[in-house]
Amino acid sequence: MPTRRYDDSPGLGSLYARTVKATLRKAEYEPDNDGLMLELPRARVDQDHLSTYREVTGFSSGPALPVTYPHVLAFPLHLDLMSDPSFPYRPMGIVHLSNTITQHQPIPVHTELAIRVHSGPERPHEKGTIFDVLSEVRADGELVWTDSTTLLSRSSGTPSAHADLLPELSVEPTASWDLRANLGRRYAAASGDRNPIHLFKLSAQAFGFPRQIAHGMWAKAAALASIERAGGLPDAFTVRVDFRKPLLLPSRVQFGQRRSGSDGAVDFALYDEQQTLTHLIGQLQPR
Repeated sequence: MPTRRYDDSPGLGSLYARTVKATLRKAEYEPDNDGLMLELPRARVDQDHLSTYREVTGFSSGPALPVTYPHVLAFPLHLDLMSDPSFPYRPMGIVHLSNTITQHQPIPVHTELAIRVHSGPERPHEKGTIFDVLSEVRADGELVWTDSTTLLSRSSGTPSAHADLLPELSVEPTASWDLRANLGRRYAAASGDRNPIHLFKLSAQAFGFPRQIAHGMWAKAAALASIERAGGLPDAFTVRVDFRKPLLLPSRVQFGQRRSGSDGAVDFALYDEQQTLTHLIGQLQPR
């Protein structure tokens, strides 16, 4: 697998410019299972940036990184991968379907990390083609964290394709959240994800939304922060979320969580105020 290594995280400004260009052209060649590997061998956490991330997602301060924070560290490599000429899909307009994170152990906030990102094999979907962007984080050579971000590139699709979905959940709300119109801009500043659909009403309308929508990874982080406050998170666990209906901003939403087993497993979900729409469902399983 060809590998591109960085001494520092690639700049998001140039990556977004390249993303726009990549959206306007077709890939130069078809994907294969030996696609591009991106590496950032020495990544360190900016403590001020981490504080900003904790503030917007609700994670408390502590000696370990929030479980979703390495996704933010890997995001520039995600963008680099999807804006590369070899990437087979137009990056703008790709739909985020689900995300699965495995934390093998807590990651100390001052640890130097090695990050690797690549894409997995494509597979058919009823609305197009899906694929995974796979990330792994190592500390002192030991694998401590992995992430699978499942994405949909829309096309004619395969009607008979089987969708890999979490089972439907019915979780009683345990909290109400009032989400302000500027939440997308606040999370964009903390995460680097400045997709126009999250920022302003007009920029979201250009992509077919009535107004801006919340980031899926903000919703996952906020859900896990709420679970952490309610009873703590295990040191080692896998947590998957599926993103369902877009969460328009501003909104009032209902969050629910429940322990689903004696081992500390948790089911959770995020609904609209009337509980008629499901924005996110998730399952956490200790390892």
